[in-house]
Amino acid sequence: MTGHSVIHSTFSIERRYEAATDLVFAAWADPAAKARWFAGAAGEHELDFRVGGREVNRGSHNGQAVRFESCYADIVHGERIVYTSALYADDTLVTVSLTTVEFSPAGRGTQLVLAEHGAFLDGHEQPGWREQGTRDWLGALDTELRRAARQS
Repeated sequence: MTGHSVIHSTFSIERRYEAATDLVFAAWADPAAKARWFAGAAGEHELDFRVGGREVNRGSHNGQAVRFESCYADIVHGERIVYTSALYADDTLVTVSLTTVEFSPAGRGTQLVLAEHGAFLDGHEQPGWREQGTRDWLGALDTELRRAARQS
């Protein structure tokens, strides 16, 4: 017995944004916009938004260095983003996931559906924590879209 474990978990979150689909999609694709809502002020963020491109978000949580690395597997402009991710706490692999984000018009706004399938390793992260964190940054996306609307 190694003492290692894995929890498999899937969740889906639906959000409606009062912004056109192209604007919501652009908030995922533009490095400056994505850094504001995804990484926050204290994080370091890199984004190469293309199929095969990478995204790296570095920060800290509870005194640990945290690194979230993603690789884009599929991008259909204005419609879909598919990426795989690995979350590290210090140098320990915590979670590996596959995420699909779908965008569709909803009246004058956008319906976003995010589905994530994760393998949570050795009890370092719980699925509920990841789901809540994802809900939080989708809320931050709403704040970013409202900020951008005020500036235009």
